[in-house]
Amino acid sequence: MYYLNTPEEISILLAERLREKRLALGWKQQTLSDRSGVSLASLRRFEKTGLISLQSLLKLAFALDHLEDFEQLFQAPIASSLKDLEVRESTAKRGRL
Repeated sequence: MYYLNTPEEISILLAERLREKRLALGWKQQTLSDRSGVSLASLRRFEKTGLISLQSLLKLAFALDHLEDFEQLFQAPIASSLKDLEVRESTAKRGRL
């Protein structure tokens, strides 16, 4: 069975996970705000609604030692053949004008 979440559901889930991580560390919202450089209002809004800028989310992830999780996004798939590498290289060159 496949279950696909909407972007809104994923943002709420991330907010819940962040809140759980913050509480597991025994940090108040103000503590995470201070450590991340994200305003307290933005952090509160994120935990309540799931809405936040990407830059602020990355700052929060860094403060909670989870920035590396974002480094995995949008990576090129592993090439399974020389042909895959050639296609990838030719596509990259066309994109750089």
